[in-house]
Amino acid sequence: MPIVTINGVSKEYDKGTSFETIAKEYQKDFPCKIAAVIFNGKIRELFKAVKKDGELSFVTFADSIGYETMRRTAVMILIKAVRDVAGVGSNVKIKVEFTIGNGYYCTVVGVPVTDEFAAKVTERYQELVDADIQITKKVYPLDDAIEIFRNQGMDDKVALLKYRRSSEINVYRIDDLYDYFFGYMLPRTSYIEKFRVDKYHDGLMLTLPTKKNPGELVVSEPREKLFNTMMLASDWGSMMGISNVGDLNNMVCSGRINEMMLVQEALQESKIADIARKIFQRVDVKFVMIAGPSSSGKTSFANRLSIQLRTYGLVPHPISLDNYFVNREDTPLSEDGSYNFECLEALDVERFNQDMTRLLKGERVEMPEFNFVTGKREMNGEFMQLGKNDVLVIEGIHGLNEKMSYSLPSESKFKIYISALTTLSIDDHNRIPTTDGRLLRRIVRDARTRGASAKKTISMWGSVRAGEEANIFPFQEGADEMFNSAQIYELAVIKPFAEPLLFNIGKDEPEYYEAKRLLKFLDYFVSVDSSMLPKNSICREFVGGSCFKV
Repeated sequence: MPIVTINGVSKEYDKGTSFETIAKEYQKDFPCKIAAVIFNGKIRELFKAVKKDGELSFVTFADSIGYETMRRTAVMILIKAVRDVAGVGSNVKIKVEFTIGNGYYCTVVGVPVTDEFAAKVTERYQELVDADIQITKKVYPLDDAIEIFRNQGMDDKVALLKYRRSSEINVYRIDDLYDYFFGYMLPRTSYIEKFRVDKYHDGLMLTLPTKKNPGELVVSEPREKLFNTMMLASDWGSMMGISNVGDLNNMVCSGRINEMMLVQEALQESKIADIARKIFQRVDVKFVMIAGPSSSGKTSFANRLSIQLRTYGLVPHPISLDNYFVNREDTPLSEDGSYNFECLEALDVERFNQDMTRLLKGERVEMPEFNFVTGKREMNGEFMQLGKNDVLVIEGIHGLNEKMSYSLPSESKFKIYISALTTLSIDDHNRIPTTDGRLLRRIVRDARTRGASAKKTISMWGSVRAGEEANIFPFQEGADEMFNSAQIYELAVIKPFAEPLLFNIGKDEPEYYEAKRLLKFLDYFVSVDSSMLPKNSICREFVGGSCFKV
């Protein structure tokens, strides 16, 4: 009988005992549901069984891996519910488009989405949960799996698996639904206790609890500007014939990728030109405030926007809010005792408002520069005075927060939210999180510009994300414009830069699981040579070779 050690205590189990059975014994010790286990250093789904001695720990919905396992399973149940409500032979297709707050926005083809349809899907979803249906996993030869998906009308998966190197693939099943998911799954439908399905625009919104409060369902406030920006990106992808990785790989292998890249760059440039036009038309604007989460490409965007502003006769001057950091010894501390550079209090808000107010009045002002080596703000004789056509392009994470620029008249400010809002999907049921695109961008850039390892970047990512949630995302809907810096092709370009960095993370390091997940994710992409990139491409801010100082 295998001996399983949990928290230093060893216990014998019959060979073949499922991890779910063991988890049920210990569930009382955890405030939220157990989603998976780590057995001898490997993540195991709960329907797997004990076959040998080993150490075991639990993964819950409050952990990133467990939370994503829950969300993935919840999506599969939604797909099953939609197909059941639509009926056999309806040829209905559901696509998971992107997240808005706590919800997954999904489009449905083959049946009109009405409030009545959403109510029926909700009812069927609850029936599936109450039925406690077992979710099974089986390894199929690749050709057999492709045939299964073809018979279910999942052409997106057929296209994706064309480029699969492995000769086998894991297929999950709920009753008569066979599907493929990138990541782990729960063992039963009954694990999804909190959910909500609503009609949203022309599709469905599946709302789930957050990782912070996995036992509580909170419906997000409407984020119409973000939704419209995401839909624009989806429309761009459809216009170019690319909605998933299979489509992108087809374009790479057919030799059409260079043309597609130029079209994507032109679409982005047209959007930047449109923003510049709107700034010019608002004659009182003197401060263009740009904010966005980490690795959004803010610097390249600010440079490209400045060029477009010059075509209207305006004279842009870049300013980084980082130059208004308080001296290092005055920086607030986080709970763990480290410096908190993300909070508003890390900046000298009073000094910023005094300087900007004086500039608005036409006064000559000496501008500060923060020395990151000494941790001190310095005055180095850099003076500025605004003329009639001068505009300040101000970039920093607090740019959209009214508390940052409280003394400036609203008509003098034009606020822009920028982020890499990836809408490309692995396939119709496996979306690519926007955070994954930004994390890969940052891993590559940190290694190139700071000599930082992928391990270090991944280890810091949690605190970076927490800072974004607190200081950036709450203000995004208050922006005058949103700009999506994600490029459909960029992950294929980033892949050869990121893979060697991720492979350097060892199995004994806590960042290994995330590195392994990202490597498996990148394996879906056919690489693209970065030499094809235009010199002003936002992607070059991360892989190098930009004509801008980034």
